Amino acid sequence: MRNLDFATLDALRSHHPAWRLLRSDHAALVASFMHRVFIAPNVRVMAAADLAEALEDELYALRQQSGEDAFPKPALDYLNDWAAPDKGWLRKFYRPGTDEPQFDLTPATEKAIAWLDQLSERSFVGTESRLLTLFELLKQMSEGSESDPAKRVAELQRRRDEIDAEMARVQAGDVPLLDDTALKDRFQQFMQLARELLTDFREVEHNFRQLDRRVRERIALWEGAKGALLEEIMGERDAIGDSDQGRSFRAFWDFLMSSRRQEELTQLLDRVLALPAVADLKPDARTRRVHYDWLEAGESTQRTVAQLSQQLRRFLDDQAWLENRRIMDILHGIEAKALALRPRFRDSPPPRDVMTIAEPAASIELAMERPLYAPALRPVIADIALHESDGEVDPSALYGQVVVDKRRLDRHVRQALQLRSQITLRELVDEQPLQQGLAELMVYLQLGSESFKSVVDEATCDLIAWDAVARDGTALRRQARLPRVIFVR
Repeated sequence: MRNLDFATLDALRSHHPAWRLLRSDHAALVASFMHRVFIAPNVRVMAAADLAEALEDELYALRQQSGEDAFPKPALDYLNDWAAPDKGWLRKFYRPGTDEPQFDLTPATEKAIAWLDQLSERSFVGTESRLLTLFELLKQMSEGSESDPAKRVAELQRRRDEIDAEMARVQAGDVPLLDDTALKDRFQQFMQLARELLTDFREVEHNFRQLDRRVRERIALWEGAKGALLEEIMGERDAIGDSDQGRSFRAFWDFLMSSRRQEELTQLLDRVLALPAVADLKPDARTRRVHYDWLEAGESTQRTVAQLSQQLRRFLDDQAWLENRRIMDILHGIEAKALALRPRFRDSPPPRDVMTIAEPAASIELAMERPLYAPALRPVIADIALHESDGEVDPSALYGQVVVDKRRLDRHVRQALQLRSQITLRELVDEQPLQQGLAELMVYLQLGSESFKSVVDEATCDLIAWDAVARDGTALRRQARLPRVIFVR
């Protein structure tokens, strides 16, 4: 826990962007607009033109209520002012290859909006689910840190007895159900944790972005050896990845990328949202796809890490070009000096050595290190007469080629991703069976690595089958077992 003494709080009041936002005269406009545009629809990045248009509509409505002098400046001026270093409420940047500015929320702004959201009165405040969550966390920490096998076995036996007793009660007809109050309590706790998780993603991305900025600064000012710089940068990158925050993010990402977990989350959300008690709370429509919002936020964080790798690659390419240029400059200098000496010694050799090169090492060859003579093998060609075959050979087999229509498969994947955010390779084959067997399956895998974003779940295997014809004309059923391949929109 941080020390909240007077000096710390006074420094936060003066320098922290979240506190500056709460003290601003435009706090209500900034918080309400940012929540409606970025947080509510879970938008990570928005172009300057689109964001300015949305803010202009907001300002027009406010001017109709409060007068024309309420917010006199244009919308783009407000956005640039909010993205200034003395404010820090928005992040203004340019994507590679574009000249249009982009805007994104800063973690400080999202923290301020989350705090303001907690100030509003709630019609229902649940405490039971939070108490059970705290109790369950304490149990997990206590059981997970127990190193005595006997105690671990005793605890597992106790839990097994409780499960057996509960199964017996259910089989006897005693099925305990949660009442409406308990359902509302747990659903509110779930929604709060889901929103906090999206907020944490933005902060993790901000930390990696700060590392990327420091890497750019060091590369721009570095004058030493590239090995020392790479060692320093990769050490800091490993420190972030191996930190508690980095390991927790990596474990979360591995858990969420499992297609089985995504299907389980989808089924659980559909079932919970269909409950009458939960429907009375009128949850947001995006609640049904909150796990896909987590995926989009995680992908944004992964792209920030990829930018760091691009910076290191660009640095290595630039250093290699500079070293090659230095070698060429040295060679050109030697040629220039040789040409300058040629007129002076055209008729007679130079009286002394013009240039000496120190031999790096002595060349020593011992007698026993020389290889012995080995006679070459002479091939023996047998005198065999070639006989012409009497059978007829069908030359059409030389021209029989299998050509897979790659455009047709590409179009099939794109049409499937228009209706859903992701689809497995097996589902694609079920919708449109393989016509050319293994060759067509290989083209699907090639599309997953070139034209589309794809994820491979090594823990789950899919069985893909297709119909084939043998040489004698009989029908065959062939199968291929491979890890699950998921095409992502």
